[in-house]
Amino acid sequence: MSTLVQNPAPEFSAKAVDGGKFRQVTLSEFKGKYVVLFFYPLDFTFVCPTEITAFSDKADEFAKRNCQVLGVSVDSHYTHLAWTNVPREQGGLGEIKYPLIADLTKSIARDYGVLIEGAGIALRGLFLIDKAGVVRHQLINDLPLGRSVDEAIRMLDALQFFETNGEVCPANWKPGSATIKPDPEGSKKYFEQCTK
Repeated sequence: MSTLVQNPAPEFSAKAVDGGKFRQVTLSEFKGKYVVLFFYPLDFTFVCPTEITAFSDKADEFAKRNCQVLGVSVDSHYTHLAWTNVPREQGGLGEIKYPLIADLTKSIARDYGVLIEGAGIALRGLFLIDKAGVVRHQLINDLPLGRSVDEAIRMLDALQFFETNGEVCPANWKPGSATIKPDPEGSKKYFEQCTK
């Protein structure tokens, strides 16, 4: 499996459930926005609804950062709709504030390198795509390991900080904490502060 980081995000067009309705979604319609594209294995499972609803609960945080969240699985748009019609307290999703994309042909998961070919389902892949359509971050978890939505927001913040300021973000960086000037002289200030 190769990385997509620093490469154009593979384009796709597929049916999705968005706001309780079916529509065709393409990646290119979000050009000029950041995109967090995440894959999950299957509808009506156990870890997946915790991630899908957690992303939905933070949809406003992503929107404030000019970022569109997109969820993808190999299920049909009909199955996505059925799952959103089941209340959360019964293991369903309820209302979701971003499109859930149907990848019935498995081509999107394959193009992003997360398809488990024999099982025909996707690993828990997450891709941060910049405004120009380039993948800037990817994370792939095995099936039983849920992702952190807060970490996805932190990575988006770090990318946007770098793009705005030209300074790089060290380990565990959060907005408001120290950054590093990416040159031998400029970086000394950061490292001097860290050793005190």
